[in-house]
Amino acid sequence: MSLTLNTVILAGRLTRDPEVKTLAGEKAVVSFSLAINRRFKGADGELKEEVTFVDCEAWNRLAELVGQYLVKGSGCYVEGRLKLDSWQDKDGKNRSRLKVVAETVQFMDRPKSKDGATGEDAAEATTPASAPPPRSGGPANAARPARSAPTKIGAALTGEEPPF
Repeated sequence: MSLTLNTVILAGRLTRDPEVKTLAGEKAVVSFSLAINRRFKGADGELKEEVTFVDCEAWNRLAELVGQYLVKGSGCYVEGRLKLDSWQDKDGKNRSRLKVVAETVQFMDRPKSKDGATGEDAAEATTPASAPPPRSGGPANAARPARSAPTKIGAALTGEEPPF
């Protein structure tokens, strides 16, 4: 019996804005990098922190969604598989790099626009000054404090469904 398993689960923050490229045949690919922090107590009992940087890529519709909704600093959860890229550099030396090919991505923060505004901030920034004020819920809602609408955080992206 042959046993193989290649599954990776990561959660971290993007170290840079995703780079989306369109290849021949209209396939989209996005490259992004995650920083994953680990806190632990050292042998001396002092709290220490180490950071691991992991290169990731996603393809097709998932690539488009990652490029559209994630920016540097966004938190995300990635499920995927390891892939080893090998090539020769211009000096003829063999090079290799291990990366994660994302198959599922979940947003861990509110979606950010490219200018850095999040959620309600982005909506406020695009609302015209002449827009009517929001309607009150009437007398039945007057005794309750106002609450913002719930936000769906952590929407799974598999490339086949909308993120929200």
